[in-house]
Amino acid sequence: MSLVAMTSCDMDAPSISALDESTVFSTYSLAESEVMSIHVSFGETNSYRGRFLPYYGVNTDVEWGNRPSYADRTSDKQSLWNYATKPGNGQMNTTNNAYAKFYEGIERANLAIKGIRQYGNIESNPDMAHLLGETLTLRAVIYNDLIKAWGDVPARFEPNNSDNMYLGRTNRDVIYKQLLADLEEAEKYCYWANENKITKTTERVSKDFVKGLRARLALYAGGYGLRGDGYRRSKDADLAPEKMYEIARKECEEVIAHGSTKLGTFKENFTKLCEDNTTAGGESLWEIPFSDGRGRVLYTWGVKHQKADQYTAQAQGGVNRAVPTLFYDYDVDDVRRDVTVVPYQWSSDLVNGNAHVELTAIHQMCFGKLRYEWMKRIVTSTNDDGINWQYMRLADVYLMAAEAENELGNTSAAWNYMQPVLARALPADKVSALQAKYTAGQQAFREGIYDQRALEFAGEALRKADLVRWGNIDQKMAEAKEKLRRLANRTGEYEGLPDKVYLYPSEDKDDIRIYGMNKGEDDKAVIETLTDYASKNWFVSNDANTITDDIIDGLYINQPSMNCLWPIWQTFIDTSNQMLNNDGNYGQLSD
Repeated sequence: MSLVAMTSCDMDAPSISALDESTVFSTYSLAESEVMSIHVSFGETNSYRGRFLPYYGVNTDVEWGNRPSYADRTSDKQSLWNYATKPGNGQMNTTNNAYAKFYEGIERANLAIKGIRQYGNIESNPDMAHLLGETLTLRAVIYNDLIKAWGDVPARFEPNNSDNMYLGRTNRDVIYKQLLADLEEAEKYCYWANENKITKTTERVSKDFVKGLRARLALYAGGYGLRGDGYRRSKDADLAPEKMYEIARKECEEVIAHGSTKLGTFKENFTKLCEDNTTAGGESLWEIPFSDGRGRVLYTWGVKHQKADQYTAQAQGGVNRAVPTLFYDYDVDDVRRDVTVVPYQWSSDLVNGNAHVELTAIHQMCFGKLRYEWMKRIVTSTNDDGINWQYMRLADVYLMAAEAENELGNTSAAWNYMQPVLARALPADKVSALQAKYTAGQQAFREGIYDQRALEFAGEALRKADLVRWGNIDQKMAEAKEKLRRLANRTGEYEGLPDKVYLYPSEDKDDIRIYGMNKGEDDKAVIETLTDYASKNWFVSNDANTITDDIIDGLYINQPSMNCLWPIWQTFIDTSNQMLNNDGNYGQLSD
């Protein structure tokens, strides 16, 4: 195979020599290699691996980037998170960052789609047809993330050539309609999970994921977004909310009814992810695959390890952290809480090479869904851990189905899809209480969706896009600041929380003992028995609130709805032959 480089205003990507196309795309193994090469663009240093997955999605009302700071608001990292991003951002304004690598992946996909359509004989070769569906889906994944981060972007659905070298921004509605059509086509070609040897792993696209992704895209397309004339829904009748909810309802309910993937326990999903268990049929629908030496998933979203210890040779984790109010948003009996948010990290003090757990600060609690201590191998890389990024899981499909049914006026049917997600998280009596609360009316259920998607998916970088599409990002972010102020002062719903938290300094991941995180856990008789525990003032340090005004004010700097997109980086503006700009709300087109 001959690969050559073709350069454009917004991408550098290979193309396959025309001489070899007929051979490559008529032979399954060769065509499969070309499709798999799209994954290379996911794993490039500054692509999903080191820029998009670490930085897109924070700050929200449940996730933030380690420690927000108003005083440090103009630094490159803070300004990527705090709704004040500039085109010259030092973390992103390079020719090899995520924006460029996304278009590299799209070019690889475009070449494969063209080649398979022309030479793949998909009418008589179902495996080759699956490859076409898989490629259409991978391209949709990338476009989905381009639009989430940058809004209206150049639409490239054909391989690069002299006629399309320089393109301006395209109305995202055009792109959404193309993607929805592409995924409808892909459904016809792709196998269900475990239906074929190709789909026995969550690292390959299955029909379950195609349908789930189409539902997600429909909800985004029918939702709110920042455009050139403001923050609003689409004016395109084809993308009317009721039509998009109907697509989401249909797709999600077909996945659930087919039953080729199933919910397990909440914790099991994440332990399997950390164990590199990619067997299809469980909760995970599709994962961005990283080899052992690539990917910064645990590095960014995992529990912090400060030294090489009994669980890892990599001193990383905890780059992104939980907004501390999240812990207290959970019911004390919700099994998701202690999996999702942990008030500890692993110590820098080692005894015979072993670290022990130690309390973090209240504003630096780690996400616990991803843990080095759950892995079956020791991470030895300096920066990469090789854990896959779980792009979609079945609980999302259930809650999208619930949301769609409710928005279509079927609140009682909506509960049938929310119930399985809550039943595995809460005692039966508390599930029944939520049923009565949420099914009181459409708005009550809508509020339930807002709450439960936060509790279910915190630390999975879905929240920001949810808040944007719902049209309530300003409200929820303002509420987050006010909740942080109440938590800092222990007023309102946080009144009565104990002054101190106690943690047994265990070296064993399965022996984590904490006292003081819940109301009522300040019993002096109990505390007197905690002689081997380390303690920490949880809310006050040096006679001042640990959650400072600087932290709270740093959560967002500008109005989130009007600043929820990243600009196209200056390096691409400068080389676009004047086709790209960041005018207005970063140049979005109104119609």
